[in-house]
Amino acid sequence: MSKQIEDHRLFNHSGNQPFTEVLAKHVSRRDVMRGGLGLAAASMLGMGVTSKALASVSDRKPLALAFEAISGAHKDAVVVPEGYTAQVLVPWGTPLKSGGQWHPAQAMTAEQQAASVGMHHDGMAGFALDSQSASHRFVLALNNEYIDQDALWSTQGGPTNAEEGKRPAEESRTEINAHGVTLVEVQKDGEGRWTHVPGSSYNRRLTSATVMDLGGPVAGSDYVKTRFSPNGAQTRGTNNNCGNGVTPWGTYIACEENWPNIFVNTGERFIDDARIGIPTERSRYGWETSAGDVSEDDDEFARFDITPRGEGATDDYRNEARTFGYQVEVDPYTNQRAVKRTALGRFRHEGCWMGKLEAGEPVVFYSGHDARNEYVYKFVSDAGWDPADANRPGEQYDRLAIGAKYMDKGTLYTARFNADGSGEWLPLTPTATSRDGRQLAAALGLAEDDLAGVIVHTCDAADLMGATPMDRPEWATVDPASGEVYLTLTNNSQRTEKASSPTYTNDGEDIAQPGIGFKTAPTNAANPRPDNSAGHIIRWRDDKHSNAFGWEVFVFGAGVNDADNLSGLTEQNQFASPDGLWFDEREGGEGILWIQTDNGYESVTQYTNDQLLAVVPSALKAGNGSGDPVVKQNNQHHIKRFAVGPNGCEVTGIFTTPDKTALFINIQHPGNWPADDASLAQDATHEASGSVRPRAATVVIQKKDGGPVAV
Repeated sequence: MSKQIEDHRLFNHSGNQPFTEVLAKHVSRRDVMRGGLGLAAASMLGMGVTSKALASVSDRKPLALAFEAISGAHKDAVVVPEGYTAQVLVPWGTPLKSGGQWHPAQAMTAEQQAASVGMHHDGMAGFALDSQSASHRFVLALNNEYIDQDALWSTQGGPTNAEEGKRPAEESRTEINAHGVTLVEVQKDGEGRWTHVPGSSYNRRLTSATVMDLGGPVAGSDYVKTRFSPNGAQTRGTNNNCGNGVTPWGTYIACEENWPNIFVNTGERFIDDARIGIPTERSRYGWETSAGDVSEDDDEFARFDITPRGEGATDDYRNEARTFGYQVEVDPYTNQRAVKRTALGRFRHEGCWMGKLEAGEPVVFYSGHDARNEYVYKFVSDAGWDPADANRPGEQYDRLAIGAKYMDKGTLYTARFNADGSGEWLPLTPTATSRDGRQLAAALGLAEDDLAGVIVHTCDAADLMGATPMDRPEWATVDPASGEVYLTLTNNSQRTEKASSPTYTNDGEDIAQPGIGFKTAPTNAANPRPDNSAGHIIRWRDDKHSNAFGWEVFVFGAGVNDADNLSGLTEQNQFASPDGLWFDEREGGEGILWIQTDNGYESVTQYTNDQLLAVVPSALKAGNGSGDPVVKQNNQHHIKRFAVGPNGCEVTGIFTTPDKTALFINIQHPGNWPADDASLAQDATHEASGSVRPRAATVVIQKKDGGPVAV
């Protein structure tokens, strides 16, 4: 989630006990620096983390990072190691049609934006068009998370009536079209330069106005019937897509994160409106104020005001917001309508990361709710994985039907982290037993078999089940060899303040009165720092035979001179606010864990802009001698800074080509980049000669000798 649209309001008033101050009571400082009790706990659970997951790499030389860590930088340019290049690809506004022309000096129109690359690139992935050309020609799918109104409307001096008053319909329509997902064919020429293919049949945009289908338990229910879709089968648009996912059957998952603020409800509110954070006075961009314009088509603006006005749900848009907050499945190979997979829960999804894939076993997806003191979730399919469903690039078949098989039926869980390094996945089903002993549906005030209602109220359901409030769970990634899951907890600078209410005691610890809760949340083993401005990364391994898991802290973000630099970071790898995360599998089952940052922590920002770091988890074992592959003082050489972004930016979105010779990242909300001089525009490492209209863009990093990156 970009800092530009963070919502710092606290919506979790569950009163859940997040193991108050368990770190100080149960784990010594030495244990924290060892990574906590997670590995020992996992061994006790019989998951064999130390003996099995690590044994596969103990008998051979570990994968090593073969680049010199770069120093921090404050430049209007991308900085990469010696021997590497960085190229700008498909910045905001790039036309997708043949003959399309647009220059950053020109105004942007709604029509132009609907046919161009959207704003503020975030999660992304590449989809091969055939097996032979997969590393130099593919469909790039990327999220366009949000808009920068100042950049979008720079030619007219800024947006009209941004804070109050009626927004012009053309401006609202343009902003709506700048959000969503971009699909664009890209290719590499013989000289190693990447370009997009204007007019490709694969090029298309999904915006905040695109018609989409609903799938899973909520589809067709009374919760999502609207004036636009009286049968509850469809909705319009996907918004604020942040992290992403990729399925083994060849589809892209765009994850709806900070979508609540595009709506407003000035009247009677549903309980889930308040819990999820729907504004009560004006939406983020005021699109609803354009309603009634003579050019308005089919309530295109009115739908963002979900205030009940008619006799029933099909007379207005009171349910419109309930059609958002899902994982959106897109087939990048066809023009089929995207489908919102409601079974995976309704909240501010940061991403959608698939667990280790095994034939005959359920397909598992993990996702975090990126907000202070929110939860971690996973979805387990009813269907077992059939390798015959794997993607077949170049063939046309119904990939979304396969998606329905694995993503419309299954069980959604939320996580509880225990102080001893163990954890439990809590089912969010109507008959699950809540923490106060009631069936979950009854505790939510729903009918006993109302799974759709539980999904619509995902956050309330997790509250009632006793999930652990976390420090803004963002991206996750899965080691495909071991099945271990890594998750960034980006920061939470106001964790410990309690609500001004009585507390009661449970097992010797004071916790908030039920129904009132904490203003923030006390520390706990998984989130041990009361002022966690720097963030950290945790890792867990599920027990495939139960709902148990074992966890540990993998690395703490910090400035080199911080008193709580618990992982011993140095000047060459200090970081804070980890956000993007991706496991890059290499030959032999080992891999590189890439860490991206969205930092606002002064002791690090005064040294460097946001950055990209690399670490080989398997190599850490040899460095610390304990068998615990976590970052600590004596293995710092295994975590290195690989790239630094331009001033003002966030580094996000990441993948490599199959041959590992090209690493793709996104540069979001840069301050004065990329250069618009024709001779420099393609080189991401060049600074502009003066002020430019900032444009988010994809950046391709390659070795000058054409070899695999990082090693």
